[in-house]
Amino acid sequence: MKKSLIIVESPSKAKTINKYLGKNYIVKASVGHIKNLPKSKLGVDVENEFESTFEIMPNKLAVITELQECAEKADKILIATDPDREGEAIAYDIAEEIVSRNKNIKRVLFHEITKSGIEEGISNPLAIDKNMVESQRARRAMDRIVGYKLSPFIWKTVYYGLSAGRVQSVAVRLICEREAEIEKFIPKEYWSMVGEFTSNSSEPFYAKLAKINGGLPTILNKQNAEELKSEITKQLYSISDIVKKETKRNPNPPFITSTLQQEASSRLRFSAKRTMMLAQKLYEGIDLGEEGTVGLITYMRTDSTRVSETILTELRSYIYTSYGAGYIPKESRIYKKGKTSQDAHEAIRPTSLKFTPKYVKSFLDKDLFALYELIWNRFVASQMSSAIYEQLTVEVTGGRFLFRATGSTPIFRGFLQVYDDLENDKDEIEDEDPTSKIPSKLNIGDDAILNALMPRQHFTKPPARYTESSLVKELEALGIGRPSTYAQIITTIVGRNYVTQENRKLYATELGIVVTNILKHNFPKVLNVKFTALMEEELETIAAGKNTYLQVLNDFYLPFIEELNQVDEKSGEIKKSLIEITDDICELCGKYFVKKWGSNGRFMACSGYPKCKNTKPLPEDQAKIIESTNIICKRCNAPMVMKGGKFGNFLGCSTYPTCTHTQPMSIGMDCPICKVGYVIERKTKRKRNFYGCSSYPDCDFASWDKPIPTECSSCKHSYIVKKYSQKKGEYLKCPECKEEFDIVEEQPIQ
Repeated sequence: MKKSLIIVESPSKAKTINKYLGKNYIVKASVGHIKNLPKSKLGVDVENEFESTFEIMPNKLAVITELQECAEKADKILIATDPDREGEAIAYDIAEEIVSRNKNIKRVLFHEITKSGIEEGISNPLAIDKNMVESQRARRAMDRIVGYKLSPFIWKTVYYGLSAGRVQSVAVRLICEREAEIEKFIPKEYWSMVGEFTSNSSEPFYAKLAKINGGLPTILNKQNAEELKSEITKQLYSISDIVKKETKRNPNPPFITSTLQQEASSRLRFSAKRTMMLAQKLYEGIDLGEEGTVGLITYMRTDSTRVSETILTELRSYIYTSYGAGYIPKESRIYKKGKTSQDAHEAIRPTSLKFTPKYVKSFLDKDLFALYELIWNRFVASQMSSAIYEQLTVEVTGGRFLFRATGSTPIFRGFLQVYDDLENDKDEIEDEDPTSKIPSKLNIGDDAILNALMPRQHFTKPPARYTESSLVKELEALGIGRPSTYAQIITTIVGRNYVTQENRKLYATELGIVVTNILKHNFPKVLNVKFTALMEEELETIAAGKNTYLQVLNDFYLPFIEELNQVDEKSGEIKKSLIEITDDICELCGKYFVKKWGSNGRFMACSGYPKCKNTKPLPEDQAKIIESTNIICKRCNAPMVMKGGKFGNFLGCSTYPTCTHTQPMSIGMDCPICKVGYVIERKTKRKRNFYGCSSYPDCDFASWDKPIPTECSSCKHSYIVKKYSQKKGEYLKCPECKEEFDIVEEQPIQ
């Protein structure tokens, strides 16, 4: 009897599925895409209805041969690549390569890698959705056209090797515009007043000045504050109003891709890329011992908050058993569909309520468990009762002044028992707002004695820089990108050095600002946020069968190529505008130096180029001798000196330029692994700092965190590391036993 062939993308998914199916099935993996647009040419014929040429990837020839051989022997083929547009396109490519061996090909969708999920998918075979394939190919064509047509323009104007992307360039624009807002922001001074009152021997309570003569107070400076303070302290006060009311706080819906990335970033400090990598593992399957390999969550690329009726019924029963009847609302919560939601998949949720966080904890590493617990708690909380608070507002009046204090007391915590998204900020909120603490025994008409008045100076703050979390939220709100693209967008713009990331904040680099300004001023339509969002909507209309590949590509290409043709002739003029003439004279030919862009950033070059090719770093980047050292140059045996350069301090030969030998600075610590080399600060290909051994590749010691040559007091490990988090600030941690220590003072470098 012939067996059925199931083809998936991932080997780990194949392994999980294989354990659920009987001997009548063979499961093979394509290991992602098998075809791609050619590397060496555009691959999209803009003169012939945007016909795309997809080529077999060289490293997939063996995979295709194996799939063809298996297809020839199989009874039928079920292609079960991921249930999204990209998965549909991969399914189409696979089918093209095996149809000559076996025409009995069907598409199946696995929304969760569980026994029931797989059985449901197999029992409902489909034809490959050509509309979804066309939609995905239209996206690829758009991105390829922008990359191949726009990147050469950037080469001509800035320097060779740069690239521009359709969606990524808009994301960089958002970050650059936020940077510009911050730079031009001028803080404005204002003051507030908080009074300390007592009434009928009550405990002191604090109230904030809320109104003057019935209007909002405007206190612009210290002089205004002092004048008002003098008047306020002369008044007699009484409690003029007390309002008690119940307020409800509803839970948030279960996660979709964007909200999962946002919460994992803010709560767990995971990057969007790491979040999706971990979620992929949870979806594809985890070995749970006797249970076997189980997919723990539903498909993680989704924009829908919809949940199946079956799991809702199970969840309500789970909440009743675990928390009590009061924690279940009368009816299941149905969350509204987002404006741009395609609603193709369920929300991200656990596949089975049997696998509680406690049950699976021993089978998951720290990060996988943290993400799974986050998904579990959010899902359970989403169907629990609202939290109920008693809100108390007290108003104190004297003369033309009204002070107000507002506090709330939880009556019933409801869903907050499971997912308390205010818990992390609780102490901070109470410290910043003393007016939230109100004594219980206060009555309208009681006298209120003003014990103290505290004027407070404030300054308006600039808009906050984007984090990965807030950028994903903004991209989603603007309709730019799709759930599957957010992580890649951020990875790309950081990798291209258009954006850097420090303490989780995204900063526009000088290069990013220059390239964005060129694109924004010369391609206002293509780099327009609304235009990009409109293209996303048009791509969705192809998937829905409401529009055609050709029409959408025409809508995109015609305005794009019109702009490109208009500005291409100005590339030389734009390049010249980026050149800045300086007062420095070239010591070789006597002409002026100019500041130009090159592949390593801006630099100084002789204006007599190409006759004179003299160059040097910018004045602010030129290495400066900081101090001499006792270290001997390995090349010429002369003393080395410590210099300061664009990327920090380094050691250079004192005989430079006769000897050009340089070497990185030690952080003052011998390598804890090989004991021969010393620890130096290094950079990855993507410019991320890390610490490694100077004897690499002979020694592979590496650490993302700065090692400190201090023995751990708990486990006696030879060193600890310095870490940083937004909540804790800088602190020390042992990499072995994970014990944490406060930094009292900087550890000495030996």
